[in-house]
Amino acid sequence: MLCSLRSAFLSAAIALAALGATAIPALAQMQLLMFQQDGCPWCARWNAQIGPIYPKTTEGKEAPLTRLDIHAPLPTGIALARRPQFTPTFVLVRDGKEIGRIEGYPGADFFWGLLDGMLTTAAPAQPVPAKS
Repeated sequence: MLCSLRSAFLSAAIALAALGATAIPALAQMQLLMFQQDGCPWCARWNAQIGPIYPKTTEGKEAPLTRLDIHAPLPTGIALARRPQFTPTFVLVRDGKEIGRIEGYPGADFFWGLLDGMLTTAAPAQPVPAKS
């Protein structure tokens, strides 16, 4: 069902673009951090199902993927609400600050739906046009 919702959403976006609607601006300084570890079967499943296409998607362009070992120290400038405990854990950050996370890999359809929800929540408010 989520796959069909995603398809409907993409179709609507294409239709709006064809009508000359303004595109939503790209989110500034967003990243999707993927915390993983060797031997993680759910990480391997994500890598097989999503990994090859992620950089080519709108989501991948708005929030490029950075892979991190769950046991390694956090990179400088990254502030998380809490340390990841499970792999994979996906943390959406803007300017180094956590704004959402997905713990585990629930399958492709659920992953895209959850990620789209986080990106929508993270989107900056659109300015209201001045009345003439």
